[in-house]
Amino acid sequence: MNDHSDIAESYHYQVIARALDEIDAAQAAGELLTLEAISARLSMSPAHFQRLFSAWVGVSPKRYQQYLTLDFVRELLSQRLPLDEVADRAGLSGTGRLHDLVLRWEAMTPGAFARGGGGVAIRWGRFDSPFGPVIAMGTDQGLCGMGFTAEMGERETFDDLARRWPDARFTEDPEPLRPWVEAAFSRHGEAKLTLIGAPFQIKVWEALLSIPSGQVTTYSGIAEAIGNPKAVRAVGTAVGRNPISFLIPCHRALRKSGGLGGYHWGLGVKRAILGWEGARAEAD
Repeated sequence: MNDHSDIAESYHYQVIARALDEIDAAQAAGELLTLEAISARLSMSPAHFQRLFSAWVGVSPKRYQQYLTLDFVRELLSQRLPLDEVADRAGLSGTGRLHDLVLRWEAMTPGAFARGGGGVAIRWGRFDSPFGPVIAMGTDQGLCGMGFTAEMGERETFDDLARRWPDARFTEDPEPLRPWVEAAFSRHGEAKLTLIGAPFQIKVWEALLSIPSGQVTTYSGIAEAIGNPKAVRAVGTAVGRNPISFLIPCHRALRKSGGLGGYHWGLGVKRAILGWEGARAEAD
């Protein structure tokens, strides 16, 4: 990828992932780790760790830890706007959830989805991101799949995405996808999406697209937003089937209790993204 200041190399996320494990263990014991304590556990100097951490998120490790607490998540939930109000303000196909990023999407026809993607040509490639390596897939119309491999592994991530459209033709060809992937993580430019799913799933993903960066909602809030408040379980399933991680922000859907719930690409990745977005929102 190009050298954007907003994109940390995969090595940065590997360091951050180890740091998050240490932070989680400390928080379970009711501790707040100092910069010196975290860097010592990673066998790094405080100055080196601070540089890497700041390049990744832009705030101190101490401040970042506050974004990982249950109290912070509950505070986000208490401040959340109804999704229909957010949608009215931002527009569902919207702009600017990631600052200067313009996001455009269109849904594949139900017939094409029912055929398992038959006749659809899908390119794919490997890319770096602030949350470790990703596999991205796309049609001529836009990205249709993006999954993080740090916890699931590359082969399993590819198979997980590809089996959603078993009759599509897959070709390793990353270059046409690169501008969209770079826009997604640099927060500048335009990213196009092709939503390939059942009509109900697309309706749920459309609601997810209305949640601004740095904010969250609940599964029941999404059910209400799509006009089917009793469909909380079905909404949860559709959220879990979202194939385009990060850009369709299923990581912003939480339990009513403030619990993070699950995340298809790994709970550690979800926690990292939420903390990263919260810190970026404050820094901006």
